[in-house]
Amino acid sequence: MALHSLAAAVGLTAFKIVVGVLTGSLGILAEAAHSALDLVAALVTFLAVRFSARPPDHTHLYGHGKIENLSALLEAVLLVATCVWIVREATRRLIFHQIEVEVTVWSFAVMLTSMAIDLSRSRALARAATKFHSQALEADALHFSTDVWSSAVVILGLTGVQAGTWFPSLAFLRQADAVAAMGVSFVVVRLSLKLGRRTIDALLDRAPDGMEQRVAARVEAVPGVRNCHQVRLRYSGPVLFIDLHVLVDGAQSLVQAHNLTETIEDAIHEIAPLSDVTVHPEPE
Repeated sequence: MALHSLAAAVGLTAFKIVVGVLTGSLGILAEAAHSALDLVAALVTFLAVRFSARPPDHTHLYGHGKIENLSALLEAVLLVATCVWIVREATRRLIFHQIEVEVTVWSFAVMLTSMAIDLSRSRALARAATKFHSQALEADALHFSTDVWSSAVVILGLTGVQAGTWFPSLAFLRQADAVAAMGVSFVVVRLSLKLGRRTIDALLDRAPDGMEQRVAARVEAVPGVRNCHQVRLRYSGPVLFIDLHVLVDGAQSLVQAHNLTETIEDAIHEIAPLSDVTVHPEPE
């Protein structure tokens, strides 16, 4: 899935660069920069998914899942940096140096093609991200979904430029391309910051909201458990690591206590399927 996204990003980037340079459209060039970033992001995602799937070793006892979180954070940073450049160039065109944009059939063709491909890729990646609980694939899906909306904004800007050319009374619409580019940037920055916050939370081992209480309540509902405490949770890629202590009947044998811990693990897996659970039983 990540490899298919990489191929799609290569084709879209090349197509947009050629049309953007030939027509002078900042909106299309902004989309080319966005697609070029998606190319880098798709490559990072491909490598992240590949390496994060490696099993734990003697230097990474919790596995390599954090690679996915790092790749998602890198994609968010690259998106924001690209948008800063786009806003700067759009401001320059609006205030200091007006550039005539040539709107052609190819201008609309490249953006409509981009929307179709991006829509297909974003849906496929979103399904894969949900299935495998992959933050890296989710970040890639976000990239392609934002491309769909940003392409629509660019088409609207190109339509405004063409209207300003046809109707002299609407000459102010010739700046619509630069305005559209800025609109694209603001949308992408907002989504990138949201993604960045989530990846930072994962890197800092922030527990999912309410999960500690859900785990404790589910464990205490298991027959034989007197109390559940000292619950600790942390994500490493798609895997949620859960450590907890339980009070049990001190008269139980070692075999009985072991069987109870397995029952507790099964109960937790009902609410957190992709979890690695460690239970520490204590005699009441």
